[in-house]
Amino acid sequence: MKTHVKALVVGGGAVGCAIAYHLAKAGWQTMLVERDELTSGSTWHAAGLLPLFNMGYATTHIHKYSVDFYKSLEAETGLNAGFAVVGNLRMAQTDARMDEYMLYSSVAETADVYHEFLTPGQMKDRWPLLRCEDLKGALFHPQDGYINPADVTQAMAKGARQHGVDIVRKVQVNGYRWTGSEWIVTCAKMVEQGGNLIPSQDTFEIRAEHVVTATGNHAQRTARLLGVKIPAIPVEHQFIVTEPDPVLVDWRKTNPEHPVLRDADAKWYVREERGGWILGPYERGAPARFLYDVPESFRADLFPLDLERIETEYMSMIHRLPSSENVGLKDDFNGPICYTPDGNPLVGPVPGLRNMWIAEGFSFGITAAGGTGHYLAQMMVEGEAEIDMASLDPRRYGDWITTEYAARKNEECYEHVFVLHHPDEERGACRPLRTSPAYDRQAARGAQFGQVNGWDRPNYYGPVDAPAGFDHDSRSFRRGSWWPYAKAEAEAVRNAAGLIDATAFSKHLVRGPGATAFLDWFTTNKLPKIGRINLTYALTPAGTTRTEYTIVRLAENEYYLISAGAWTAYDADYLRKCAEDKMPDLGWIDIHDVTTQWGVFAIAGPNSRAVLREVVKDANPDTVLGNKRFPWLSMRNIELGMCPVRAIRVAYTGELGWELHHPIEMQNYLFDLLMDAGQAHGLKLVGARAQNWLRQEKSYRAFGTELGRDATPLEAGLDRFVDLAKGFNGKEKMLETGVRARCVTLLIDGPSDCDPWGKEALLHEGAKVGRLTSGGWSVAFGKQIGMGYVRPDLAETGQRLKVRMLRQEWEAVVTEDSPHDPTNARIRLDG
Repeated sequence: MKTHVKALVVGGGAVGCAIAYHLAKAGWQTMLVERDELTSGSTWHAAGLLPLFNMGYATTHIHKYSVDFYKSLEAETGLNAGFAVVGNLRMAQTDARMDEYMLYSSVAETADVYHEFLTPGQMKDRWPLLRCEDLKGALFHPQDGYINPADVTQAMAKGARQHGVDIVRKVQVNGYRWTGSEWIVTCAKMVEQGGNLIPSQDTFEIRAEHVVTATGNHAQRTARLLGVKIPAIPVEHQFIVTEPDPVLVDWRKTNPEHPVLRDADAKWYVREERGGWILGPYERGAPARFLYDVPESFRADLFPLDLERIETEYMSMIHRLPSSENVGLKDDFNGPICYTPDGNPLVGPVPGLRNMWIAEGFSFGITAAGGTGHYLAQMMVEGEAEIDMASLDPRRYGDWITTEYAARKNEECYEHVFVLHHPDEERGACRPLRTSPAYDRQAARGAQFGQVNGWDRPNYYGPVDAPAGFDHDSRSFRRGSWWPYAKAEAEAVRNAAGLIDATAFSKHLVRGPGATAFLDWFTTNKLPKIGRINLTYALTPAGTTRTEYTIVRLAENEYYLISAGAWTAYDADYLRKCAEDKMPDLGWIDIHDVTTQWGVFAIAGPNSRAVLREVVKDANPDTVLGNKRFPWLSMRNIELGMCPVRAIRVAYTGELGWELHHPIEMQNYLFDLLMDAGQAHGLKLVGARAQNWLRQEKSYRAFGTELGRDATPLEAGLDRFVDLAKGFNGKEKMLETGVRARCVTLLIDGPSDCDPWGKEALLHEGAKVGRLTSGGWSVAFGKQIGMGYVRPDLAETGQRLKVRMLRQEWEAVVTEDSPHDPTNARIRLDG
């Protein structure tokens, strides 16, 4: 057995074996240890389904890679992975479900995932055992199906061994210690005792430059050993197997196997199994398990079945497949399946630790295993994956996460597997939790909240007599009932003034003798002078966009960094690790996350200066906010009433405006002051949805949509924020990458009841040439607007394209950057 390796994978389920395979194939000396037998965790009782359907761009690519990869394993390893390519049929009982499928169709098209739409009549003709008269239609993936989880795992394990991986079973990891250059992993051989598997006194160490954990249900133990938080907690999932169905057996004598059936509105999947049926429901009330640890007595075990909990789903299967009514139950399973609060697995580097990677929280582990191995290996070996993996990054959750939060959100996530996945969906569990002080005041004024990184922030303001919280009934794949409110808010910013709560912004203070040299190397733009600000970017090792920052220079070696609110821990970890690497050469660099110390209100609109002038306290109040004393892209410490404010003259909406960073404990005072002063100037409270529309009218790129780890700043059209005269992290790779696609803004003549969501395919002469990354409604132009990436030769102003929405093609034209106020005259307005 090896004791020194390049990479150690901990966990021998489907995910761990896929990672070991791909790391070894990439040339890394790799070892895998498993505490029991391969597949003895959730892998052994998984149903083995391979659903290509996913609304996320990265996850769609991961699933597609897995399906294609599994089909190739037998040729490489000689082992049949048991892949039954029977197809996957997603039925729809409602028009809203068909809308969901049409939006998914756009995502699938951008990722080259083949799919078809079927009518109820077409389904009935092909599969007469189905009851179809109450269906609206279906989405069909003919290349999909199911696989034997144990077989595919063993095939990947054999492939890994063929590439040199040493796989050792019955070994438990008991500790991790970082030396500064490698991990020393303390292990114990496991022994059988009374039916339990327990660690023996036979211990040893493995030294590894990199470690990946794929420990499945044991993620909480892994978290404790590493001293971090991993919000991956299992939830019970049950499925039942029926006795053979005589009608099905007779039909199969002359017909091929049914596809995997999914009646999403009934919340179940069904597939054939030895002449009978497997039913897998996603019911209400499934509990989280193993919140702190997996008992030593629990190995390849199951929980007692709770048939009452799935009675509704069972009866709906009988409705959809009438021949199953008189068929008895043959077998049942109720096992733990790991979830995360948002349903995406946790794949990537562990915050605060070097060369430690996790692949945890897989609710669809068989589907995602192959793709996860492929793209995680790219991240580890090459520095970055070819797709943006930020939506799966473990650092999307911060230290505010608790066991109770993760357990309750994971239960909610399980229940929502088949709930309509609206792009404007907001879920209610564990809310409100993180709130700005003005939350109650905003709720009293009709705020309907969305959650970002645990923060509740206003999405829009509805009627003041509406229930506070979040408006579940406003959701839609078209224009939800929130749309008129967001439109009025956007118009207020363009015509008068709007106030936006931006407290959730991530904020870091960077200072010390090495701060200036570090930030000059860390970011692409020139650093601002004292009292000024700059927009700039930190790059990945691959030269793509890692983070967008607004940098405010407070002193010679003191900087205030503002970045996206959804990514506080994600930004903090990368910032700190890069600073640690440079400190030996540059000097001490002090970094503090000050997000929760500062509240932020953004005030914007042609009347915003007039509102502030009502409350600003200064020896010369008539000049304090004018261009001479307070120019665009500058910071000034001002006083609004009795509140000291770090005011930044910038506006994400593209209007005259300021960000008002204030001590969090004074937020309610400042809110009341501004609202009173704004009454005479048309000040309106504005939510995130209107702000998103407005920033697109200015072609302002957003991190997580236009900006990400799969595109460089030059591809994003941000050349003016990249100073090629200096050296900076990722510069050479950025230039080497070149421009593979360009970010553009498009005005769209779309349907009368639907706006783009930023998931749609862009077409030219019938061929896919790009995709939207953002979308919405433009109050300035009275039509739909979107931003996205297209082939460089199609990025010129005036280029006519088509955008696919609701399975139809709509006219779109590439417009100039910043189509609203392209000269920034409104932003620079003096007064």
